Amino acid sequence: MNKNPVRQFNFRGPGIVASAVVMIAVVFAFSSCPAHTPAAGIFVYNESDPFMHEFAEQIVRQAKGRFATTLYYANNSQLIQNEQIEAERAKKSDILLVNPVDRLGAFAIIRKMKAENVPVIFFNREPLAADLALWDRTFYVGARPEQSGQLQAHMVIDLFGGNPDAPNEYDRNGDGVIQAILFKGEQGHQDAETRTTEVLRSFEKAGWKVELLGMEIANWNRDEAYSKAGSLLAAWKPALELVLSNNDDMALGVISRMRQEGWFKDSNGNGRIDQKDASWIPVVGIDGIADARESIAEGYLYGTVTNNSLQMAASIVELTEMLLGERSEQELSVPLTDGKYIWVDYQPYISR
Repeated sequence: MNKNPVRQFNFRGPGIVASAVVMIAVVFAFSSCPAHTPAAGIFVYNESDPFMHEFAEQIVRQAKGRFATTLYYANNSQLIQNEQIEAERAKKSDILLVNPVDRLGAFAIIRKMKAENVPVIFFNREPLAADLALWDRTFYVGARPEQSGQLQAHMVIDLFGGNPDAPNEYDRNGDGVIQAILFKGEQGHQDAETRTTEVLRSFEKAGWKVELLGMEIANWNRDEAYSKAGSLLAAWKPALELVLSNNDDMALGVISRMRQEGWFKDSNGNGRIDQKDASWIPVVGIDGIADARESIAEGYLYGTVTNNSLQMAASIVELTEMLLGERSEQELSVPLTDGKYIWVDYQPYISR
């Protein structure tokens, strides 16, 4: 008796041979089909924001070779962004990367993508925590806005000597109070409100007195800040000791207007603009865009708080790979907080 119960089959009939040929052809056809390339739609609130434009391009560059991307700008319209998302979903994208025009607009996006089982990573404009909690495949990557305001205040405190009871020569009138004007991003915008509140609160906590001479809302825009700076500068030129701005682009607009109005002259004749010039006063921004770093090198902008778009883009790409099954959570370079958030720290950047 054969102790090895293996049956042998001899396929000799023409029908069986033909079937085998068809099966081989089908297997070959499937094996020669190109592998699916994962795709992500990237949605940004406005192309005219230099920081967000730079940020979006970083995501595209870092995603190259990992997954396909299509980049959309919404011209500051939530309606346009919603239509762009609908168009991208018609292409069966695997994941959405969304910088929402309106943080409250995230609710509808999350609800729809949950129904379609498409994960969403929001970035740089934080949705409400209750909205993120609606689904376990929604996440947020960004920086804590309160940290940026705190670091702005610390940069200024260091410049003024660190002692609130005896400020140095940058307290031009010697009254122990810093006279300042402030340029705010948007009325009611989460980051703008938090950055404004926290920079002033940080001075107060450190024992410094700041007199806010005036404030303008310039919607993150350089040209608008340039225009609106005119009346503030004219009103407060003799007293002004500090300019605070919610972002770099507005700060650079204010500097352009200040130069036109007589600030930042090489009064000591050393051939460059620096803090020793009588017409120099500190202007500080937030974001660390290329133009701001150049302005710091040239001696105009005192400092900025760098919003690390390079690391945030890397974290978005890594998180996307995790959601696509290409990376484990343990391999994220910046860990998740509360299972939902990746927080990337701001860093101060000043002239030396």
